[in-house]
Amino acid sequence: MKDHQIQVRVRYSETDQMGVVYHGNYVPYFEIGRVEWLRNKGISYKSMEESGIALPIVSMNINYKKSARYDELLTVHTTFKSQSSVKIEFDCAIYNESDELLTTAQFILVFLSLKTGRPTAPPGYILELLKTIE
Repeated sequence: MKDHQIQVRVRYSETDQMGVVYHGNYVPYFEIGRVEWLRNKGISYKSMEESGIALPIVSMNINYKKSARYDELLTVHTTFKSQSSVKIEFDCAIYNESDELLTTAQFILVFLSLKTGRPTAPPGYILELLKTIE
């Protein structure tokens, strides 16, 4: 399955004086979504790093539609878009408790060898997983 959803509650420290989520705090919400997308597919990001592979973001595009607010329960949608050679792409969205679209984002990440610091092909187990959901 290409999609995964996870809920995150807005904490007070993530907001400004008006109770609105600071724009930079959406990036960690999306990171939670991507890490949990992998976990849901049986891939631990921690064990991937322990085996010498990281997945840093090389491009992100975020569109803010409506503000998230303190104590709202947000639903982060993460959708696998594509994978090519050393890159993987995700489309993401965040909805509030009223199912209103708050934010959309597109991320491109690169498989990186922690040993060389250079892009590398994804491990075989990830390629096998991606074949089953494309």
